[in-house]
Amino acid sequence: MKTRRFAALVSALTAVTLAAACSSGTNAGGDDKNTLTLASVDQGSIEDVVKAFEAANPGVKVNFTTSGADQYQAQIRTQLSSGTAPDVMTVWPGNGNPGATYVLSKPGYLLDLSDQPWAAKLPDSFKQVAQYEGKTYNALFGLNGIGAVYNDEALSKSGLKAPTTWTDLMSFCRDAAGKGTPAYALGIQDNWVTQLVLYALAATVVFGQDKDFNTKLAAGQTTFAGSAWTQAMAKYTEMDKAGCFQKNPLGTSYEASQTLAATGKTLGIIQGNWIITLLKGKNPNGKFTMTALPATDNAATFLMPAAAGAGYGVNAKAKNKELALKFITYVMSPEGMKLFNEKQGSLPTLPDAGTTVDPGLKQLTTFVGENKTVPFMDQLWPNAKVQQTMLSGLQEVFSNQATADDVLKDMDTEYKKGE
Repeated sequence: MKTRRFAALVSALTAVTLAAACSSGTNAGGDDKNTLTLASVDQGSIEDVVKAFEAANPGVKVNFTTSGADQYQAQIRTQLSSGTAPDVMTVWPGNGNPGATYVLSKPGYLLDLSDQPWAAKLPDSFKQVAQYEGKTYNALFGLNGIGAVYNDEALSKSGLKAPTTWTDLMSFCRDAAGKGTPAYALGIQDNWVTQLVLYALAATVVFGQDKDFNTKLAAGQTTFAGSAWTQAMAKYTEMDKAGCFQKNPLGTSYEASQTLAATGKTLGIIQGNWIITLLKGKNPNGKFTMTALPATDNAATFLMPAAAGAGYGVNAKAKNKELALKFITYVMSPEGMKLFNEKQGSLPTLPDAGTTVDPGLKQLTTFVGENKTVPFMDQLWPNAKVQQTMLSGLQEVFSNQATADDVLKDMDTEYKKGE
């Protein structure tokens, strides 16, 4: 397994290096006071935000690159430590991955944004994951959720109905597979995608039983391997065995999974709400609806993962710090937030954004309003290695190189190491 991981890492880093060499470069034009450099994972939504920012600031040019989360996380720490990072960059909330707030703030890579006018307006739940040691480093503009997203037309043509219980889900998957149109597209060639089905299940299975699970985990009163996480893992593998996903998820990229769901090759996809915009990009006339993924037979107990999505931070050594702050201010303004949210399909973090929420997100909006949500599980884990162990471990589960119990035990080992 170690050899395979090393080879995969070398391959990923090589791809990143080649991509950087072939692009304009995240540092291109960084010495020009009217040029901003930006690196983002918000493919499909950052483009219009950049255009609007440039239009509002005549003479300003934003040189930006977009990449998948796996590639981005593999390179951003190296760029920051070597002094080649862009002025503004995607930063995730909390502590869950190599590009997260705590991970990048601790060594001093990010600029303190506490004095920005929007920082004090963030709700307390968002401040907790946007700050490190009481200082704000992350401009969080959107609230995201995870659930089952259905292609309404494909679902209607199949003659099936979206499942509302776990028993229904198993029948739904078997029936959909029998009709030759699998229920859900799964693109776990990109390893960050592996977590989403598990998080959607764990919201109900783990936190539905015990909302204080994370507190107990931090206090050493429970473990992943000795808790309801084993049930969530078992349901994930049960879904795979029931034919819920298309053939060869490990050979399917995130991009390819979007195409499957958008074009009706599958009835849907289990993803974050941001996927709706991407699906509409591939099928402009399509309609897509998100629901909670059934994890038990009691729909009244369903919870959805919902939390602040990735935001933007400023490089502490930005070559154009003034323009970087101007861009962050725009992102967090009602105009910028509304544009970003509506393009991304997210909910706003500040109440005055005036965002028109996609009608396909009605159930997510209801769950948020009724406090039937739990944070993305990794955001308050003590280090990024816990999530990385989970992601690579889940790929190994799908390739029969590890068991779910192995993965949970490995996660416990990394969790106990702390920060």
